[in-house]
Amino acid sequence: MNYNLNLKKDITSNEKVSTSTTLKRLMTLMGNERKNLYIAMIFIFINSALNLVGPYLMGHAVDTFVVTKQYDGVIKYSIILFGVFCLALISGYTQAQLMGRVGQRMLFNLRNTVFNKLQELPIDFFNQNKAGDLISRVNNDTDKINQFFSQSLVQFMSSIFTMTGAAIFLISINLELGLAALAPALFLIVFTQTISPWVKNRNAINLKSTGNLSAEIQESLNNFKVIIAFNRRDYFRKRFDEVNSENYQSAVKAGIANNVFTPVYGLSSSIGQMIVLVFGIYLISVGLFSIGLLISFLAYITQFYNPLRQIAALWANFQVALAGWDRISQILVMENNLEIIEKKEKANTCCVMEFRNVTFSYITGNEILSNVSFSLDRGKTYAFVGPTGGGKTTTASLMARLYDPTEGQILLNGIDIKSLTASERTARIGFILQEPFIFSGTIRDNILYGNACFSPLSNEELIFEMKEVGLEGLLERFDGGLTAEIKSNGEGISLGQKQLIAFMRAVLRRPELLILDEATANIDTVTEQLLDEILLKLPKSTIRIIIAHRLNTIENADEIYFVNSGAVTKAGSIHDAVDLLMTGKRES
Repeated sequence: MNYNLNLKKDITSNEKVSTSTTLKRLMTLMGNERKNLYIAMIFIFINSALNLVGPYLMGHAVDTFVVTKQYDGVIKYSIILFGVFCLALISGYTQAQLMGRVGQRMLFNLRNTVFNKLQELPIDFFNQNKAGDLISRVNNDTDKINQFFSQSLVQFMSSIFTMTGAAIFLISINLELGLAALAPALFLIVFTQTISPWVKNRNAINLKSTGNLSAEIQESLNNFKVIIAFNRRDYFRKRFDEVNSENYQSAVKAGIANNVFTPVYGLSSSIGQMIVLVFGIYLISVGLFSIGLLISFLAYITQFYNPLRQIAALWANFQVALAGWDRISQILVMENNLEIIEKKEKANTCCVMEFRNVTFSYITGNEILSNVSFSLDRGKTYAFVGPTGGGKTTTASLMARLYDPTEGQILLNGIDIKSLTASERTARIGFILQEPFIFSGTIRDNILYGNACFSPLSNEELIFEMKEVGLEGLLERFDGGLTAEIKSNGEGISLGQKQLIAFMRAVLRRPELLILDEATANIDTVTEQLLDEILLKLPKSTIRIIIAHRLNTIENADEIYFVNSGAVTKAGSIHDAVDLLMTGKRES
């Protein structure tokens, strides 16, 4: 499965999705908010109805009381109009409050939904997509949807109700004059249908460029130490100028597209009012119309075309929201390709882990491993060596099921590893990554990450458990012990200290299979000896897999495998491994 969100053709764009279908998918995320939305719609309808009553009462008052100079009737209708407008004020405030809350709760739920979906996706997804762009989708794109629901939707629905009511009043007062006044609106319907896809596309391009800008900033800031070390601030500035200019150009084009509706709608409104004025005066002159009705008619034509002007701006916001939803839905429709299959009968094998004819490639046609078979026995230490890029880390990643093989099968205790749940798999397999990630918080938070069994323990009980596996010596390397604070992304501690924390995190779980991917690369010799002693305290049944370049790290391994050119072969002694390693480097 391809997880690249930036491809022009991906799993979400194989078919053209209509606006109505998009809205239906968006409405499914509202959940319990639908009830509040419907209540808000009722108040919007009431508000529009009250505002529509006003012009009719005014026209009636003019013809009945003003023309005949019955001022007591004028005062009476003025009081009635004041009451109607007060009720409209109350209903308008109520629906605004309801929709504001609906929008914020929907934003909260939508961001949770997107974030939870990201948690379900495999590492392959994050390898193919920039973190900054994903952050932009979670923050920026969801906010565009919230703005539409909490602000624009209220005005949009109010405008629709008001326009519909005004059109009904116009036609009921005088059919011919009403149809003539509404004629320019037919052109607007055709114009809007024609131009909307272009507007949506412009906004989609702008949102994508905003994501690229966010991704570039994040990448540059994350690697700012390297930029400073090589004195390449000019490169930083050049890259930022490029993406910022691209974002500026797309924003300008999106702004032009979003504003194209307003002048066209304004022109139609002016034409409609001019038709009413000219035609209405003519009807009055021939005795078919009254001044009061003309006043009501002008008020209603204003109430028909003014909302159209608002819809001109709101429709652009709607297209922005749809473009944001398209980017979000690209994530929501994705499925994890690391599926849990049904457990089959246990294979007849005595080894803990076995690769059976495993082939793997990140990109189709470029195999990293080709038809690889080997087995790992309980309680042994295995070393995997090979030149850089030979496939050592890939082999370890397949063992931990960070990826699935393209072909072949991987067994853990005779069971296909694909049939184990994530919790079952991680409880049995420990993985110390080459570049361990440390969370902000305390040492305790980090070493108990994903360890539900020890989470309820007090600090004293946890220290006792750590002593059982010999980890207390590593804990003493940190001032404050378990309560030592760690800044965001492990800033303020060395890479070696990060590896020690990752080591404690993995060993404390007492896994059946422990993978150490260059786990001692940034650790001094004395500490490395301490780690070796800790590994010896693990249960005798634990398999230790060591991926390393330093020979002293692998010299005590029971078996050594050489990984290169798609093959995993037994190397024999450490001297044979050195010979293969040197040969592999010369070939590469």
